[in-house]
Amino acid sequence: MATLLSMQDFEREFGIAPPQPKPLTESGPAHKPRRLADLDVRQAILEDLVVKILYLAGALSTVELSDRIRLSYEVTDELFCKLRSQLLVQVNGMVGNVPQIAVTAQGRTRASELLQQSQYAGVAPVSLESYVAQIRMQSVQKVEVHPADVRRAFNHLVVDEATLDQFGTALNSGSSVFLYGPAGTGKTTFAEVLSRVLAEDEVWIPHAIEVDGQIITVYDPSIHLETPEAAPANYDMRWSYCRRPAVLVGGELTAEMLDMQFNPISRFYVSPVQMKANNGVFIIDDFGRQRIRPDELLNRWIVPLDRRIDFLTLVGGKKIEIPFEMLVVFASNTNPSDLVDPAFLRRIQTKIKIGAVSDEQFSEIFRRVAHDKRVSYDPDIPADLINFIRTSLGQELRSCYPRDIVNQVCWAARYEGRQPHVDHVSLRRAIEAYFPPTAD
Repeated sequence: MATLLSMQDFEREFGIAPPQPKPLTESGPAHKPRRLADLDVRQAILEDLVVKILYLAGALSTVELSDRIRLSYEVTDELFCKLRSQLLVQVNGMVGNVPQIAVTAQGRTRASELLQQSQYAGVAPVSLESYVAQIRMQSVQKVEVHPADVRRAFNHLVVDEATLDQFGTALNSGSSVFLYGPAGTGKTTFAEVLSRVLAEDEVWIPHAIEVDGQIITVYDPSIHLETPEAAPANYDMRWSYCRRPAVLVGGELTAEMLDMQFNPISRFYVSPVQMKANNGVFIIDDFGRQRIRPDELLNRWIVPLDRRIDFLTLVGGKKIEIPFEMLVVFASNTNPSDLVDPAFLRRIQTKIKIGAVSDEQFSEIFRRVAHDKRVSYDPDIPADLINFIRTSLGQELRSCYPRDIVNQVCWAARYEGRQPHVDHVSLRRAIEAYFPPTAD
């Protein structure tokens, strides 16, 4: 499976307060349908869904059923009346003034047949047309990012002003960006923080989509962080109001993960990783090390990156057109021109080199890491570490070194049962444990 970036875990690690939601826009499914005729999917799809839910869950009140399928009580009651007229459901009791309903023998037979076709028995789906229109309306290209937004998101990191401005320009493109440079310079962290800038805005995510009677699930609680307190009071609950999503994949990415995932047992689809990232950020970490070759990904994504549409294949060969509305971030230790050809490189709109940090930046990173981990250190320690890296190793200063060296000191102190402190002795031990031995 893909590695899915949890915004909550990221904020917890760095002690960042959640962004304040921006004012609710006029767009979105903000009105709950009150009649079957107001819904964008066929009545038969919803009737079949209700029969399966009642068969699997047993008797439910109409209120409980309404909660299960995320439709208004009025629509649920209308469905119940139609199914009762077909002798598929019946009332078997009352809870107060609310009927308790269950499937009939005829309904059980019908449900058994339906479950052989698809075992989906969750939230009522929306139509593909509604999904496409909503995703286009919420495109990342419509998000305006300003210097204050970028600086607020990156405030916990040490980044020079020129690089911050490059990040802001890339975010306003709403297209794609290539972060490249040596290992340990913070490319993955920067890519994750870029998603925080966009996450200050909310979007509508459907739980499921219906296409020609087939169900495709979209909502993923590990990716889509709901903000119900910011949603309107009377919205269509088939959709969830969420912060813009962020999906992170690494070396495990395969070509199969970029297409519909059909479960032959449950017989419904799970949307691919890039579809879950729609209206947000899709990060491909360590680009070039995936199980799908760079040239394969190139051929797969030339049209999506250029025209912002993706074609996905259903079982049987039917292709559907899905919006490709996300900021794609490629992060790699390799120069982009060594990985992909000029035609593909042209479609990656922004290329940002993440290189070595200055002495002042390195010292500030060391100070922040030590402060966050409550580690004291002698005043000349950062300069000694800089001197060792430059002189003994002959390397540039990388932003990962302060964190990794302080971690070594903390681990040794925990083992010895003492408070961590970085002096010349503990620094030397940390260096010997972390850096490979140099040739004599």
